[in-house]
Amino acid sequence: MEFHPRPTPGTARPWAFPAPDRSALENGLTVLTSHRPGQQVVAVELFLPAPLDAEPAGLDGVATIMARALSEGTDRHTAEEFAAELERCGATLDAHADHPGVRVSLEVPVSRLPKALGLLAEALIAPAFLETEVERLVRNRLDEIPHETASPARRAAKQLSKELFPAESRMSRPRQGTEETVAAIDAAAVRAFYAAHVRPATATAVVVGDLTGVDLEKVLAETLGAWTGEPGEPLPMPPITADDTARVVVVDRPGAVQTQLLIGRIGPDRHSSVWPAQVLGTYCLGGTLTSRLDRVLREEKGYTYGVRAFGQVLRSDAGGNGAAMLAISGSVDTPNTGPALDDLWKVLRTLAAEGLTDAERETAVQNLVGVAPLKYETAASVAGTLADQVEQHLPDDFQAQLYARLAETGTVEATAAVVSAFPVDRLVTVLVGDAAQIAEPVRALGIGEVTVVSG
Repeated sequence: MEFHPRPTPGTARPWAFPAPDRSALENGLTVLTSHRPGQQVVAVELFLPAPLDAEPAGLDGVATIMARALSEGTDRHTAEEFAAELERCGATLDAHADHPGVRVSLEVPVSRLPKALGLLAEALIAPAFLETEVERLVRNRLDEIPHETASPARRAAKQLSKELFPAESRMSRPRQGTEETVAAIDAAAVRAFYAAHVRPATATAVVVGDLTGVDLEKVLAETLGAWTGEPGEPLPMPPITADDTARVVVVDRPGAVQTQLLIGRIGPDRHSSVWPAQVLGTYCLGGTLTSRLDRVLREEKGYTYGVRAFGQVLRSDAGGNGAAMLAISGSVDTPNTGPALDDLWKVLRTLAAEGLTDAERETAVQNLVGVAPLKYETAASVAGTLADQVEQHLPDDFQAQLYARLAETGTVEATAAVVSAFPVDRLVTVLVGDAAQIAEPVRALGIGEVTVVSG
């Protein structure tokens, strides 16, 4: 019997997050491209700086309705015809609004990229914004709100934003609007928001995929290059302020068998020099099943299926006006709400007193840096990160530099950053659960004044 020789591993090649090529079309549209051999499905991310802060008073949610309406018909195609044309291309088109602006995402096989980009350009140049379609989208959004309110995690997030930010701040209110504000949106309001904020001169398109044989410059010029609009500058970002006075808010859900926890405050964004250490330290605290919070609350005490700590950028600019939400989230069974919070605070106090271990730091680096090549295997993942950098006013090489800085960050530095991110006396705690059972045990912990609000 003849055996084939055993395969031997090849030489490991260094990996870095891909740096994009940057250019601009004649209409002012900024273009970032990244050639990724083998990625036959091209991902396109378009960022429109139409921030939620720009929504007119009383019309919270108009950015969301506008984003959804972009694919609901144009001057050439009805909503049904436009969807059919996308399907013929094998393309998907999605759009959503968030605090920095509106993101439009397109994925399509590279062979049909010109046709799909033509449809995207059509949606941007001549959206129909028909009364009937806007009314349908408003009804759909109104139907979603009760389901979101019923979700403990969504209800906790809504309450935390309300607690942290001043009432006049757009960040204190739901991103997609309330029942009252969404109900007030009509086609005229959508058209006005589009006219005021959607133009090529302030937009950025990111194109990622295998572009072999594609004359991308020509394709873009014939599609997105036909989009015209008045010159404009991105709106200035107001400074973000927040109140992280230690307190507990119980959102009452009588009879709930579990309590949803969301503990948070506002901290530095990615422009801060402390960001890499904060990412590393936060991962050690609650980034995975082997992190410190899970070791205590899940493995040792059995209170929960999992607790996570994370930092999420809200808005960011190069002038230092940005901020990130630093939070710990999870759920525990109702009777153990008090003990679970007590142990959670003990974990934070122990962390401040004793610090992280070198082993925790090493595991976090391996998990964050070591798996990065797998995380960015698809064109969509690369395009999404590049678009994040655009909307957060970061340099094109930020992600590549971040991984290098994570690998260089020491245990002491990571400890200092995570302790600063989650100080035990400056955390706002939101609990969605049965107030009759959890309010008094939590009050006895002394982690902040306890108030109860309706669910």
